[in-house]
Amino acid sequence: MKRDFPIVMREGWPFVGSALGLAVFSGALGWRGFSLAAWLTTAFCLWFFRNPPRAIPQKEGAIISPADGKVLRVEAVDDPRWIRGPATKVSVFLNIFDVHVNRTPIGGKVVEVEYRPGKFFVASLDKASQENERNAICIEDIRGRRVAFLQIAGLVARRIVSYLHSGDEVDRGQIMGLIRFGSRVEIFFPRDARVVVRSGDRVRGGSTVVAWLP
Repeated sequence: MKRDFPIVMREGWPFVGSALGLAVFSGALGWRGFSLAAWLTTAFCLWFFRNPPRAIPQKEGAIISPADGKVLRVEAVDDPRWIRGPATKVSVFLNIFDVHVNRTPIGGKVVEVEYRPGKFFVASLDKASQENERNAICIEDIRGRRVAFLQIAGLVARRIVSYLHSGDEVDRGQIMGLIRFGSRVEIFFPRDARVVVRSGDRVRGGSTVVAWLP
């Protein structure tokens, strides 16, 4: 089982600290209702930024989901940018209750990272893929096979966090960032990969195999 980071991601501590401070302060003043709400907010922030350990599949060719969530769509696309040809795209929607830690789908070298500001439509809508704030990462393995994935902000999510830079060497299932408070990820891989998920499936970041590279 692999965690790599503390049980609560560091990006959550400012939220936890603020809510905890309000809870203590309001409690000392006797504002019971406000204090209770602040304690509940503290608990929610601790839970939201949780980082549960995951068993990373080790078999050759496995492409794993970068995030927890529900598969919205599996579709054939042409991707001249990252895959450089026919590709399959798997879209995964994260609701506010899912683990929001993001992990790398394959191991290899980061060949490109591209951040693009944008709008904040509901992440489950198809137009969110094109118009929302997003961060794209493309990884190439030792055999030259490429997999790209996009972190996409949503209506509530207003902060994409990524630790990766072009040239970084990564392992499959390595923690690479997160998206705060609801979001979407999309995975692109070569069309000849064997897809093993379908629309409606629930996936777990770092442990669910979405496809197998040939």
